[in-house]
Amino acid sequence: MRDEHSNANINANASTITCTSMGISKSISTSTNMETWSDRVGSELRFSQVLLVVFGLFPTVSVAEGGAVGPLRVCAANPRYFERGDGMPILLTGSHVWYNLVDMGATDPPLEMDYDAYLRWMRGYNHNFMRMWRWELTRWKAKQTDVHIALHPWQRTGEGLALDGKPRFDLSRFDEAYFLRLRSRVEAAGQQGIYVSIMLFEGWGLRFCENGWQSHPFHPGNNVNDTGSVLNLADNGLSIFTLAHNEITTIQEAYVKRVIETVNDLDNVLYEICNENTPESTEWQYHMIQFVHAYERTKPKQHPVGMTFQYEGGTNKALFESPADWISPGREGGYRDDPPLNDGGKVILNDTDHLWGVGGNQGWVWKSLLRGLNPIFMDPYGGRVLNKAFNPQWEGIRKSMGLAREIAGKINLARMEPARETASTGYCLQDPGNEYLVYLPFGGEVKLDLAGFSGAFRCEWFNASTGERSSGGEVGGSGALVLRSPFGERDALLLLERSGDVAPLEYSSGGG
Repeated sequence: MRDEHSNANINANASTITCTSMGISKSISTSTNMETWSDRVGSELRFSQVLLVVFGLFPTVSVAEGGAVGPLRVCAANPRYFERGDGMPILLTGSHVWYNLVDMGATDPPLEMDYDAYLRWMRGYNHNFMRMWRWELTRWKAKQTDVHIALHPWQRTGEGLALDGKPRFDLSRFDEAYFLRLRSRVEAAGQQGIYVSIMLFEGWGLRFCENGWQSHPFHPGNNVNDTGSVLNLADNGLSIFTLAHNEITTIQEAYVKRVIETVNDLDNVLYEICNENTPESTEWQYHMIQFVHAYERTKPKQHPVGMTFQYEGGTNKALFESPADWISPGREGGYRDDPPLNDGGKVILNDTDHLWGVGGNQGWVWKSLLRGLNPIFMDPYGGRVLNKAFNPQWEGIRKSMGLAREIAGKINLARMEPARETASTGYCLQDPGNEYLVYLPFGGEVKLDLAGFSGAFRCEWFNASTGERSSGGEVGGSGALVLRSPFGERDALLLLERSGDVAPLEYSSGGG
């Protein structure tokens, strides 16, 4: 790991660096030999921050009731989950779509999504989490269709034309429109009680998109900053996600700082280092996790940082060994069909994106929940890029995630742990002797082992497909207990809560 960077030797092709905000510009002189990149960008950041405060662009907001209260942190009582600033543990679950931050589509320029409608749509399903996608390329192909991407962190004001025929990027000048968009969308989500994981980098595009490197701002043909003098042009740009080039890493760190400065005061923020990068990026990702943690320690608030599966060729082992607060694994170990029990080593956001791409089913949602995981869904949403708009094929997943969040709010999530042996179906979250949540993938009958615990339990059934409830009254708990679902052979959930002298449990712990 590097603790500091050498001076950058990239030629900025200009004698000044300019930061523009609200129509006001400030030029920062650079010497012929160049200052360190971080010094120059730091000056730009400080000027920009003053403007943002003066003009009231970044007010601290109150989040909707039931939403974020202080930044999330790993739950002290049950590290399978995050807890709010007030100590309430929550389940994170929800849909995310590729164009919920940048503009993306077949036209150039692409149309902006109706973000407010997207938030209302999420609230309608009772979702409380999204990944907010960064796209590094300016265009890519989806099923032989050109997809254009607008809005990037750097201004396109450089001399000459990039490979797409538009002005080149100047990697020394941030585009304030990008960060204002980021701020406003994270803030709007928070007002709806939705947590946002900000994706800082995106690696899938460089690896799998035809001519992806030619569409990246760091390609020497796309910027005025002479990146070709430090990059290995034969590796399709993948070395930018290593620690091989101090100058490139410093540009990336300056951008990360700018993101942190933009949203640090908001409570509903998480970070994801990079989507589906190469296994060779591991050291770089570890460095970036530590960089975010270190920089946020100098700020008023600290937020969780995540690392997601390195598709393809990566291992879940690299995720569990990382300094990340949360992870999203790949298929290895059964996370798609029969997830392993979460032992509390990491908060796990089980994401269909790294298991299927676009795929999954409602049973996967419940299996994830009952194994101590937080299920999230790669959703085609309006069908602008892949899949048809609002495809009913995925309704079971969308509705089940919302119901899972509701049920998580009924139980004492801080005390629940997954168990295989308690229920004959193999799927149980339990606080032994007090609460049991059981999943029956095929409905029918379930046998529970309550050995060592006697007394009565209140019984409530949930139809996993429709959310329909059915009271099972009180049942005796001692040794083996056999119960049958009122919903026939359809998958169902059973919630047992200890009764007797114990008052009904009224938790809102999982709603978040």
